[in-house]
Amino acid sequence: MRALTYHGAHSVKVDTVPDPVLVDSDDIILRVTATAICGSDLHLYRGKIPTVEHGDIFGHEFMGIVEEAGSAVTAVQPGDRVVIPFVIACGSCFFCQMDLFAACETTNTGRGAILNKKSIPPGAALFGFSHLYGGVPGGQAEYVRVPKANTGPFKVPGTLSDEKVLFLSDILPTAFQAVTNTGIGNGSSIAIYGAGPVGLLSAACARMLGAEQIFMVDHHPYRLAYAQRTYGVIPINFDEDDDPADTIIRQTKGMRGVDGVVDAVGFEAKGSTTETVLATLKLEGSSGKALRQCIAAVRRGGVVSVPGVYSGFIHGFLFGDAFDKGLTFKMGQTHVQRYLPELLEHIETGRLAPEVIISHRMSLEQAAEGYKIFDKKQEDCRKVILTPGDAGIALPEGDGPALALG
Repeated sequence: MRALTYHGAHSVKVDTVPDPVLVDSDDIILRVTATAICGSDLHLYRGKIPTVEHGDIFGHEFMGIVEEAGSAVTAVQPGDRVVIPFVIACGSCFFCQMDLFAACETTNTGRGAILNKKSIPPGAALFGFSHLYGGVPGGQAEYVRVPKANTGPFKVPGTLSDEKVLFLSDILPTAFQAVTNTGIGNGSSIAIYGAGPVGLLSAACARMLGAEQIFMVDHHPYRLAYAQRTYGVIPINFDEDDDPADTIIRQTKGMRGVDGVVDAVGFEAKGSTTETVLATLKLEGSSGKALRQCIAAVRRGGVVSVPGVYSGFIHGFLFGDAFDKGLTFKMGQTHVQRYLPELLEHIETGRLAPEVIISHRMSLEQAAEGYKIFDKKQEDCRKVILTPGDAGIALPEGDGPALALG
């Protein structure tokens, strides 16, 4: 089969690799009909995540048709059309029983990203996201072996296109969890740092949940303009405003700050010179600039929600400020399976239209070019969809830039 594989930092290509086979009785083999490049994939692409090996297959946002099922699979059968959560969970361990699927303690054979782990086992394995998270081959491929198929695959109706439901695999539940973690509702205010795919869908979810003010901070004008046009956000370009948090506070009721804030940037935030030096010397694992801004922008008693990926140490965490303001922090990988029925209903009723953020549709064979475009923010790229065996489909006129090669 054909699959996108890793060949070093900023080097990926589509190779011919062995077809996946059933290994365990609760596995399925999925024929991929649509997959996507996620912002988290760029961490791997840039060589920022350890334990990525030559030849690893990327991709954790994908869906398709069940081709083959193991003898113990009862939840789905060949021919079913399913979306695959990026979190691989067993469904029966201590954490899965509490719907904390991303904390599943049985599926990850890697070591996890926790430095001070003591004897705590790692959380759930993830598709296509390094050997820290199990080394499971990802979905930017023609076929995928899907473990724990009685817990993961989520059946979707044939009345909805792939594009409408594909993001149930990751970025839509990630955005939804991030926003609901803040506790906002009708009349609330929220700030979202990062106007990438998760940030954009966080704005969509915040608008659906009744937020009155949605501030969005980024430094790509085209992404901010799109978010303002589509979701009515108040845009702030941090290349032009050296203290977005102060700007946000001045526009909130009583100048108290926003009710909740979402850090959809993570550890590759554009930091200070000091942070750059510390990271180069391996004395710091993550830039804390976005997180410091979030702590500053939120009101007393508010919530800082962090879907953005962080790793290692952060200097200048401002823990004293967080304590003084009585803040709550909620963060971590998404418990995808928990949210899928509710989110599918929102899509079916039209309350959410996640597919509108797609800017580029390409074939799987064009995946390396898709990574380059997404990484460099070329051609006003917001989100790249890949289709195995397809030459790419142009967007309707007026939906924004599209790339359709082949």
